[in-house]
Amino acid sequence: MSVVSVYAVFADAGEAERISRLMLEEHRAACVNIFGPCRSIYRWKEALESAEEVPAIFKTSADSVDALVARIAELHSYDVPCITASKVDAAFPPYGEWISEELKRAP
Repeated sequence: MSVVSVYAVFADAGEAERISRLMLEEHRAACVNIFGPCRSIYRWKEALESAEEVPAIFKTSADSVDALVARIAELHSYDVPCITASKVDAAFPPYGEWISEELKRAP
């Protein structure tokens, strides 16, 4: 089982929680860590911007990552949300098995 971490940044804690809970209910992710607010500085449409945002990490599998990323993007409030995926090189085997079992419950 190949574990993948998906990093996403949300406009606020409410959006992060709403989308995280839905991804768990839909069995697209087995677990989500929602972090405290962070300050993001970025260039958008030729201007420097600054915003308080809420990052989260979704735990999923290689088989489920594309559907998870697409679903987060579909539900996200941003036109171009930050959503990246990274394959986990090593994980505690029982943890990987737990993720696999959780994702098998998808409808």
